[in-house]
Amino acid sequence: MTPFKNYEPRGVIPACLLPFHADLSIDEESYRKHLRDVTAVKGISAITVNAHSTEVASCTFDEQRRVMGVTMDEIGTRVPVVHGVYADGSLEAARIARMAQSAGASCLLVFPPNPFTLGEQSRPEMALTHIKTIADACDLPLIVFQYPLAGGQGYPLDTLVKMAEQVPSFRAIKDWCSNPMLHEKQIRVMQSRTPPVTVLTTHSAWLLSSLVLGCNGLLSGSGSVIADLQVALWEAVQANDLQRAREINDRIHPTVEVFYADPFVDMHNRMKEALHILGRLPQAHVRPPLVKPTVAEIERIRAAMNKAGLRQEGGLQLAA
Repeated sequence: MTPFKNYEPRGVIPACLLPFHADLSIDEESYRKHLRDVTAVKGISAITVNAHSTEVASCTFDEQRRVMGVTMDEIGTRVPVVHGVYADGSLEAARIARMAQSAGASCLLVFPPNPFTLGEQSRPEMALTHIKTIADACDLPLIVFQYPLAGGQGYPLDTLVKMAEQVPSFRAIKDWCSNPMLHEKQIRVMQSRTPPVTVLTTHSAWLLSSLVLGCNGLLSGSGSVIADLQVALWEAVQANDLQRAREINDRIHPTVEVFYADPFVDMHNRMKEALHILGRLPQAHVRPPLVKPTVAEIERIRAAMNKAGLRQEGGLQLAA
């Protein structure tokens, strides 16, 4: 049973990373410390696990269940937990949803299945069936992950509206449409509904620009490293303090330049390296097919952490 009944996703929601040992087994001790570090940030509204940032594509069902078990054991009722639902089949997605609810999740983040790349946008009933199958399997609110339309996994706005009409537990989208005009339209349409469907931005590469359009929150893997700066930026935007928001964004910008550089697929690898540089993780192993950043790139990450004013544990300045 979830300790946060009737949770409504909004505000700052960091997506946690998942540390591994050198043999690529889960490093539970380091994961527990990472959870304590992230949840100690005042102002976050929830955390996310078993998502892109935790390399969910390389984790078995049993590993996902163990990650959730460790999460709940470590943070208990401290903050709500959003659990990813990453599966190509709707029945497997429903199984993950049931597991997450029984383990204590407060909300689900539903990824689009990979088969959608072959033509889901012309068959909206596929998307509706997938979401309904998950909704019928549990009592948790759903966040639907909105991908760019160009890749075939994004949902046309009309489909999102139909989801809102037909699935009462659909409470938010994690918006990665990568189109500022569509992003603003989704904010205006979805958040003006009754009841509203919250737009949580994950446009972390242009976070300030996105937030000022009126998002009701953000859900981001870079929150695993800079949750405090994201909270500060969110609060400044909510207070309509543009000068303060721009100052905070100037500190965030160096991290953006290294985390979200090409190739985009390496973003969470780079965040792990950042946490290792900052002394928050003892090592930065990733599971294949992901690969470790080059030595030169790691040095660029170190320089970016310095430029952003981030310090090692204990307040030490990073080595040059």
